[in-house]
Amino acid sequence: MMLVTADSRNPVEVGTDLLLVPIAALDEDKRRLSGRAAAVDRALGGRLSAAIETGDFRGKPGQKHWIHPDGAIPAKRVMMLGLGKESELDMDAIRKLGGRAVQDAMARRAAKLTVVVPPFRRVKVATAAQALAEGAILGAYRFDEYKSKGTDDDVSFDVAAVQLSFDGKADLRAARRSVKKGTILAECQNLARDLSNQPGNVLPPIELARCAQKTGREVGLKVKVLGVPELKKRKYEAILAVGQGSSNPPRIVVMEHAPAGRKKKLETICFVGKGVTFDSGGISIKPSAGMDEMKHDMSGAAAVVGALRACALLNVPYHVVGIIGAAENMPSGSAYRPGDVIRAGSGKTIEVLNTDAEGRVVLADALYHARKEFNPMAIIDLATLTGAMVVSLGHWATGAFGNNDRLLDRVQRAGEATAERVWPMPLWEEHRKAVKSEIADLKNTGAGREAGSSTAAAFLQAFVGDTPWVHLDIAGTGWTSRTNSYQTRGATGVGVRLLMELLDDWKGLRLD
Repeated sequence: MMLVTADSRNPVEVGTDLLLVPIAALDEDKRRLSGRAAAVDRALGGRLSAAIETGDFRGKPGQKHWIHPDGAIPAKRVMMLGLGKESELDMDAIRKLGGRAVQDAMARRAAKLTVVVPPFRRVKVATAAQALAEGAILGAYRFDEYKSKGTDDDVSFDVAAVQLSFDGKADLRAARRSVKKGTILAECQNLARDLSNQPGNVLPPIELARCAQKTGREVGLKVKVLGVPELKKRKYEAILAVGQGSSNPPRIVVMEHAPAGRKKKLETICFVGKGVTFDSGGISIKPSAGMDEMKHDMSGAAAVVGALRACALLNVPYHVVGIIGAAENMPSGSAYRPGDVIRAGSGKTIEVLNTDAEGRVVLADALYHARKEFNPMAIIDLATLTGAMVVSLGHWATGAFGNNDRLLDRVQRAGEATAERVWPMPLWEEHRKAVKSEIADLKNTGAGREAGSSTAAAFLQAFVGDTPWVHLDIAGTGWTSRTNSYQTRGATGVGVRLLMELLDDWKGLRLD
């Protein structure tokens, strides 16, 4: 596991495999280095300044200029890295810097990396420290569990330590607290990535439940797993119907965080995650092209596990409950069928028109369980729910639907703060009418291809009652083939940092 630390020692006196000096774009009349970068320049006999004066380095985004110290300082290599315009450096740009730094270190097989943290004028020291830590740990992520070690293509290399070198005038205590927080958030997001990236044969519902239990034991969460007998006892026929075509039976998992040292009764916030560990579509089977990606159909559940782990490690001062509806949707002689009518735990009946619209059916019981058992102040669910969401917002944003504008606004604000962008989508009476069935209370698809994400959200709304609620459709953001310096191809772990930012911003939120 990579260790990220904050330090105030002069970087020219510290032994390291790679010394990274990030520098913002320099105007023609302002080419002087300052702070720790100037100290590195002096120790190297002005070689950084020379690269700037000759125009070899201009500080353009991602521009690199390598310098070999030749024994002038203990560092084995020095790299100048362009940051672009200083006016455009926000928290996510700094997060990307952390990721890029680690990826460059990995490429050069540098076990120890030291980053000279520049004085970001628009971002506080503590904020920059958190972003750098997040970026470094997210950028180092790889999912190579199933690659044979020692083969010709085994080129993996792990950076052991990243030292963030702050100016001596910086608030080092605040920086260290923020590095710790950023490390926890990124590691919890990486846990969500690991779970989502697991193949369906490795992570059926029972194994997802065991991973939640293991996480609970490690960090002190209370975890309860509802197996088939308990689901039948509670008459949770919706999740049972989705899972009945598989040899891997469904589970509902409840993860509970109660803050240490808090005796006062706290209001409850519930996070609910869709955990379809593999979605073939059931009898309404999906096309074979891209079906392998359906192992990611439990990305919402993965985010809930990651967020609850972070709640425990950061001792979030709220009672937070994570609820996962875990099932595998498969075609077989015992599978549920188009035309079936099933009764959810709430008592509402559902006409099944398409067995590939299974996520909302699973969530019907998971949302009802959250409302019935915990009477929460608010519910936020995360689900890779609809392909229509990808059509609407692409892979650039998560769609948000809800019944409370204040909660929606806070969720959107959290998305902006974490670069896990959220965009509000309509949820109207017409959408609710579209999921009314002629023979049951509800049907599990709406008006054909029209407004598919909104009608799916309208279906979910029927199971939350008057509880303030936001539904996050992460179908377009749960996994990706678009990479950046802290995002590899595959699962994104989206939602972990967003949910934690929401909790950070929760104080004073009134939802009545």
